[in-house]
Amino acid sequence: MTIITGILVGLALYFILADTLGLPTMRASRAIYNLSKNQAKGMVGLELGIHKLAVRLSKWVRINEFKRLQLVSDLQTAGLNISPELHIAKGLVVGLAAGMTAIPFFFIFPILSPVFIILGFMVYLKEIGSVRERIKDKRSAIEFELPRFVAFIEKTLQHNRSVLSILEDYRKSTVKEFQHELNITVADMHSGNYEAALTRLEGRVGSPMLSDVIRGLISVIQGDETDMYWTVLSVRFADIGRQMLRQRALKVPPKVKRLSMSLLFCFMMSYVVIIVVEVLSSMSAMFGGG
Repeated sequence: MTIITGILVGLALYFILADTLGLPTMRASRAIYNLSKNQAKGMVGLELGIHKLAVRLSKWVRINEFKRLQLVSDLQTAGLNISPELHIAKGLVVGLAAGMTAIPFFFIFPILSPVFIILGFMVYLKEIGSVRERIKDKRSAIEFELPRFVAFIEKTLQHNRSVLSILEDYRKSTVKEFQHELNITVADMHSGNYEAALTRLEGRVGSPMLSDVIRGLISVIQGDETDMYWTVLSVRFADIGRQMLRQRALKVPPKVKRLSMSLLFCFMMSYVVIIVVEVLSSMSAMFGGG
């Protein structure tokens, strides 16, 4: 009964705050989403409401210039077309939303309230650090693709030394992270200097492996003899690619083990709930009969 009361109190507080803050309904959120799909792609319901609150809060966020420039660079690298202020504001909104779960527990189990406040702070830190995680995942996906890219370059250079043509051909069959970067680079090369476009690609991704590839491509543009360079690089990257595959394979068993433990925990909790309900029913019948 206490748990049900806590859930009802939490829902009531949510609806009161949603009405006070002007959070959109599900129907309104879907309508807004359909009208502004390009600007708020993937945002529906609560997520769009959080975005709306973050936009309002971002007007009051202040960041020092050095940190702001660094965050702008990180957001661009991560492929997020938002301002640093909006990113910080979104983290604050999500963290506060998580921390507010402490309110119903304050009336039911006060001792648990600090736990949810700490949880809200951790959610805020995780949201702020999501850009770095996104950059890391993007770089890993691109580096995993580079051995195949180098092998493609080595074979193509035997009959075609046009770097622009190589990039245009390869972007059709690569992973979406690398395809996005190649699309930007190809457009950049069409409108400007080839070497500068490749250097900007290197700066956006920030991968030592990609730096070796860019160095070789710039040498090709300059007309240098690079056959031996690409042969050596292809062999080295092939070894790195096998190591990456081995590392991914080693990560699979722990994940499977965690999932198995989670499933076992769910089964155990199901039996515990049934036993508790039966015990409570028996005690109720016993005291009622007495």
